[in-house]
Amino acid sequence: MWRQVVLYFRTHSYHADNCQAKENLQNEDEADIKAAQWIFKPMGSERTEIRKRQMATTPETPGAAQAQLSTGNRGSNACCFCWCCCCSCSCLTVRNQEEERARRTSHELQAEGIPNCEESPAPTLEEVNAWAQSFDKLMLTPAGRNAFREFLRTEFSEENMLFWMACEELKQESNKSVIEEKARLIYEDYISILSPKEVSLDSRVREVINRNMLEPSQHTFDDAQLQIYTLMHRDSYPRFMNSAIYKDLLQSLSEKSTEA
Repeated sequence: MWRQVVLYFRTHSYHADNCQAKENLQNEDEADIKAAQWIFKPMGSERTEIRKRQMATTPETPGAAQAQLSTGNRGSNACCFCWCCCCSCSCLTVRNQEEERARRTSHELQAEGIPNCEESPAPTLEEVNAWAQSFDKLMLTPAGRNAFREFLRTEFSEENMLFWMACEELKQESNKSVIEEKARLIYEDYISILSPKEVSLDSRVREVINRNMLEPSQHTFDDAQLQIYTLMHRDSYPRFMNSAIYKDLLQSLSEKSTEA
């Protein structure tokens, strides 16, 4: 009797377990099928659904799109020296304009103080003959300085005459601001080692100039002017007297005098 009861319960439990196992297996199969369907879902439809959800939550307005486009264009035009997005390279434009204005002002002052060619009447035969007597007589007349300067240009040493003339112009100034500006130009053009027109000066004279530049005056470059004058007298003047420029000018004036 007890054996039959035990056997009944065991049989009933076995059937119950089988049913539960089948049900669990069926549920697992359905879950796997759904997962496979989601995994192999076409990308196009998935992107479409995501796009629809985004449009539904955050609708894009034309004003916002236009503002974003404007910001992007403004940022692309920003210069590399400015981290803001609103400059549109205007800082570079202003900087270039200021540099150009300063360079133009400097050039005008330099052209005013250091003329490219002195105005002078044609030299006479007596004047040209006097040039051969001394360097001082050559440098006293504008025609003599122009002829000598033309010779220096052929020897690539015209800066010596330009520097001497600039110092003479500086001595004639009385306005303090003009003196300071012209002294600065002379220093940058003929004293600075970075200038292509630097004149040859010894270290002692350069030290004097550097001290004088703290308070520029009409006599800031007196020592340097004297040294360049002596250099032209001893080095360039003898060659000028033997040059074709001087001899041709002397011969031309002599022929005109004979014809007259």
